[in-house]
Amino acid sequence: MTNPVDINNPVMSIFLLVSFLSLLPAVLVMFTSFTRIVVILGFLRQAIGGQQIPPNPVIIGLSLFLTLFIMSPTVDIVAKESINPYMDKKINMGEALKRAESPVKSFMLKQTREKDIALFLKLAKESVPAKPEDLPIRVVVPAFAISELKTAFEIGFLIFIPFLIIDMVVSSILLSMGMMMLPPVMISLPFKLLLFVLVDGWNLIVGTIVRSFQ
Repeated sequence: MTNPVDINNPVMSIFLLVSFLSLLPAVLVMFTSFTRIVVILGFLRQAIGGQQIPPNPVIIGLSLFLTLFIMSPTVDIVAKESINPYMDKKINMGEALKRAESPVKSFMLKQTREKDIALFLKLAKESVPAKPEDLPIRVVVPAFAISELKTAFEIGFLIFIPFLIIDMVVSSILLSMGMMMLPPVMISLPFKLLLFVLVDGWNLIVGTIVRSFQ
């Protein structure tokens, strides 16, 4: 009979730490607000029609810092209740992981629709727990992910509407003038940028994103 894996063993702790670091991009995408933010900013770029403006590094960078801003209360709780006690050797790694799961799960559940949770509970053939906090993480994570995508698509739709109206107006004007060979995007882009600047678009978009998590 083999011995159970001891996660408190220094070698095993290092192995788990390296494994966690390799999974960090997936954790960032699936456990935080990053997915909603980057999808919304992607929709914004498509709506403006600026091709690679803003470029991908700008969108990713802005998404990362907005994610850090939104997740900071949760990160503070995790650091206080899990990371700091573990670094001070007051608790073992198993207890640290258990303590870290609770605030992260609480954040995700606030943004997750009951319908999505019910879907994955049904697919996993799990019974409905007495408290939301008792939901298994393997149910919460995918339910949170598709809820985030739905919310991002809803906000993206609202972002598209004013820019779509500008495209339609410009296309109608060019068609009435017989200038069918002139790409409407070339004419509508300056007007979209002007509209975005006049309404202080970045302030509105970022404010909407942050408030959508509150």
